[in-house]
Amino acid sequence: MVFSFIGKFVTIYIGKNIGVKYMTLQNFEKKNLLIDELFKKRIIESGKPQTEIKLSWSNWGFGLEDLDTSLKRLKRAKIDYVELHGNQYGSDLGYTAKETLKILNNNDMKVSGICGMFSDECELASPSGIVRQNALDYLKRIIDFTYEVGGDYILVVPGAVGRSKKYDDSEIERSTATLRLVADRFSDSGIRAAIEPIRSAEVSFCHTVKDAKEYITKVNHPGIAHINGDLYHMQSEESHIGIAIVESGDMLTNLHLADSNRCALGDGFMDIDTIIKALYAIFYEREKCYLTPEPLGPGGNPYPAMNNIPDSETLDKLVNDTAKYFYARNAEILS
Repeated sequence: MVFSFIGKFVTIYIGKNIGVKYMTLQNFEKKNLLIDELFKKRIIESGKPQTEIKLSWSNWGFGLEDLDTSLKRLKRAKIDYVELHGNQYGSDLGYTAKETLKILNNNDMKVSGICGMFSDECELASPSGIVRQNALDYLKRIIDFTYEVGGDYILVVPGAVGRSKKYDDSEIERSTATLRLVADRFSDSGIRAAIEPIRSAEVSFCHTVKDAKEYITKVNHPGIAHINGDLYHMQSEESHIGIAIVESGDMLTNLHLADSNRCALGDGFMDIDTIIKALYAIFYEREKCYLTPEPLGPGGNPYPAMNNIPDSETLDKLVNDTAKYFYARNAEILS
C-alpha cells in the first residue's frame, strides 16, 4: 500500500488506483487558512507594506556581557534595535542614560524598549506593601531611563516571574491598583506600558491575550493600553497564535520571538510564516511596533540567565540563525 499526498487529498493505491479519499483539515489548519485570507485581504485592499516589520533583540539573555559587545553582535546580524535589560534595580545599579546613548550612537543602534523584570522582590501583586513599593520605585526609574534613551515601551508583568502559585484571590486587584499609581507617568512620558501574558508554569495569573485585555480594562487608564506578546508563552496558553495576534490588534506593541523549543528561529516547528502573515494583517509595520527575539532555551524560571557569563560563540550563532531565518521567511511572504 503506497500513499501519495497531493494537496488536501490522498490517492490510495493497492495494486491499482481504487479511489480518492479527501482529507479534512485539522482545526489549526483551518485557522491558518483564515490568517492567510486576512493577509491576502490586507494586501489586496491596502497594497504591500511600504516598510518591513522592525526586528529588535532582548539583550537580558546575554547575561553579564558588556553592552558594546552585544550591540556589535546585533549590528553584524543586520538588527538595528535593542530591547534593553531593565536593570535599574536601584539608584546605583544598571545602565545610565548618558553612557548607554554613547554606546548606542557608536554602534548606530536604537532602543525599541525596555524589558521590565519582575520577581517576588519587585512585584505589583505582592501582599507586601514594601515589595509593591519596590515595584513602583523600579518602574519610576525605568520610565525615566526609557524616555532618556528614546525607547517606545516598557514590558510590565502583572505578577512575579518564577512564582506560579497564587498568594490569594486578590492578586489582580492589588496589581492593577498599584500599576495605576504610575500610569500618569507612562502617559506624560509617551512610553507604552506593554502588559505581558506569561504561561501558567511561570506566573500565577495573566496567561493569555484575553487576560491581558481584561487586566488593562481593570487598570482603566489611557497610559496602560498595550500588550507584549511572547510566542513561547502563547504556544502554551493560546489556542492559535495567529488568531491571538489578530485579536491583539492595535494593542500589540512588541512580540517576543523564539521557536517551539525556545531556541533560535528555525530550530523548532513554530509556524513562523503564519505568524508573520498575522502581523501584516494587523499592519504591524506601523510605528512603535517591534519583533524581539528572546530565545532563552527550555526550562522553568528563566531569570537566572541575566546573571550568567555567556558564551560568545553560542550567542553569535543564536543571533545570526534567528535573524537570517526571520529575514528569509519575511522576504518569502512579501514576494
